[in-house]
Amino acid sequence: MNVSIPSELIAVLLILIGTIFSFFSAIGLIRLPDVYTRSHAASKSSTMGVLFILVGTFFFFMMEEGYFSIRLFLGIFFVFLTAPVAAHVIVRAAYRSKVELAKESVQDDLKKVMEKDEYHT
Repeated sequence: MNVSIPSELIAVLLILIGTIFSFFSAIGLIRLPDVYTRSHAASKSSTMGVLFILVGTFFFFMMEEGYFSIRLFLGIFFVFLTAPVAAHVIVRAAYRSKVELAKESVQDDLKKVMEKDEYHT
């Protein structure tokens, strides 16, 4: 096996960036005040973290081993597709269940839309 330092370095950097994004996601889950902002932290930064880690792994196997992993490729695709949609659905369900926003929240854009929707039903 021929070891190529630049391609290994790129893979390690991608995995490190993904780890940092995941760490920021964990901090956001602990520090943020309500379900809406926590969901934002969990969906955006953890999705980016997982994607960077999977892309780094995909890149490593592609460059070092010469192996195209369809499982990693599908994992990247499905995480990118499903994580933001799932977070959106969870937050929308929380809003419809009338979970309160944090006191620090400045504006509620969805309130007008939901009030309009109540009048039409």
